[in-house]
Amino acid sequence: MITPFFHYEYIRFGGDMAKPKFIIITIAVATLAVLLVQNAEVVSLKLFFWEISMSRIIFFPILILAGFIIGFAVAKMTGSKNKSDTD
Repeated sequence: MITPFFHYEYIRFGGDMAKPKFIIITIAVATLAVLLVQNAEVVSLKLFFWEISMSRIIFFPILILAGFIIGFAVAKMTGSKNKSDTD
C-alpha cells in the first residue's frame, strides 16, 4: 500500500517530510519564490555618468555580496596584526 505524503503515520515514522533538512529547504524555496514574484521590476542605478538597469532580485544579492566583501576587508585592515596579542 502506498502511503500519501500527508498521512500522519508517514510523517511520524520517518517520512521525508519529517526531516529538518526537508523543512528548511521547503521554507527557503517558498521564500525565494515570494522574493522573485515581488521583486521582478527593473531598477536603475545611477553612478556618476553610468546608468545600470537590472531586476531588483539580481541587484539585492550583488549589494549583499559587496557589503560582505567591504566589511571583511575593513575588518582585516583594522584587526589585530598578531594573533598572540589576544591570548
